[in-house]
Amino acid sequence: MFITFEGGEGSGKSTQCKRLLARLSALRINAVATREPGGSPGAERIRQLLLDHGTERFTALAEVMLFYAARSEHLEKLIRPTLARGDWVVCDRFSDSTRAYQGLDGRVKESDLDLMDQFVVRDTKPDLTFLLDLPAAEGLKRAAKRRGDGAVDPFENQSLGYHVGLRGKFRALAGAETDRWVIIDATETMDQIEDHIWQVVIDRFKARKGQV
Repeated sequence: MFITFEGGEGSGKSTQCKRLLARLSALRINAVATREPGGSPGAERIRQLLLDHGTERFTALAEVMLFYAARSEHLEKLIRPTLARGDWVVCDRFSDSTRAYQGLDGRVKESDLDLMDQFVVRDTKPDLTFLLDLPAAEGLKRAAKRRGDGAVDPFENQSLGYHVGLRGKFRALAGAETDRWVIIDATETMDQIEDHIWQVVIDRFKARKGQV
């Protein structure tokens, strides 16, 4: 299975990716945890460029092209080979994040994002996507606590209104494709969230096995 985690800043995606990987490993299910932007050497270099704290943000279209360049590397070097050998992929963000962040308020046309998806992602789409849903103010508070004295990245540094809109965009994406997306209340404890996610994964896996 190809499972992705989406959500705003501070929603706990990275933590839940690690916890899911541990659960899968305990059952001797081979799985790879990865992230976007990044996940392969070339994609990680592009990540550094996108999150460079000392540079001005790129235009929305330039960001999209960089994200999809990184995604192409990631897909070819890690995701597709892993799935081809029958292993699972658990990814912290994927193309839905690009639709949410760069597509917010029409910064990049949906039709342009569709074209990039067709060209780069093609049929390698997630089987299951979890949206860790959290009020924007709480997410930013958590992100600041996690960051400590570290530099703020260009995306986290946007206004509260931006992050409120971002949450709405993610919820709209989830609402438009309910067969793939599952919305998780990220205000619950980490253990409660982990248990909820695991139950969904087990149910989906059983359903898929039943179709074989």
